[in-house]
Amino acid sequence: MYMHIHMTQKQAAGNTAGKTARKTLVRDARAALSVCAGWNARLAARRITKFLDDRMARGGLGIAQFALLAQIAAAREDTLSALAGRIGLDQSTLSRNLRALERAGLVEIASTGRDLRRRVVWLTERGARRLEQALPIWREAHTALTGLVDPEPAWRLAAASEKLVGA
Repeated sequence: MYMHIHMTQKQAAGNTAGKTARKTLVRDARAALSVCAGWNARLAARRITKFLDDRMARGGLGIAQFALLAQIAAAREDTLSALAGRIGLDQSTLSRNLRALERAGLVEIASTGRDLRRRVVWLTERGARRLEQALPIWREAHTALTGLVDPEPAWRLAAASEKLVGA
């Protein structure tokens, strides 16, 4: 009987310590998530992306594809490395995204001159027409978004985060 009582008391004491540690961990995790700029920016980006994707679906382009086409259109004959830097993607991720647009006939990628590593990307005629058709849909979706969420903090965050490039 003594052994059972003694063991039960030790186990209870151990469980209390475990519960306290778990309560502290839960509290600390919640506190970290509530102030973490990285987490909150990713959460906001996913929510905004889903909102815009849902509204742009009828145009056949998601917001990521639309923005990539717009970036290409805004800087004709852009090199892949410059484009990657401007949109904050590594070149392999950018290439993967561009391959899908290339298969759809929306962009063309080619090497320039003798340097086969220097590649440029531009919109095809089909890509330009698709972007043109998507712009009014994007405007409508973006207007709906700005009716719910002020875009100014996102613009300020994007501009301020420029300091982190190469840091």
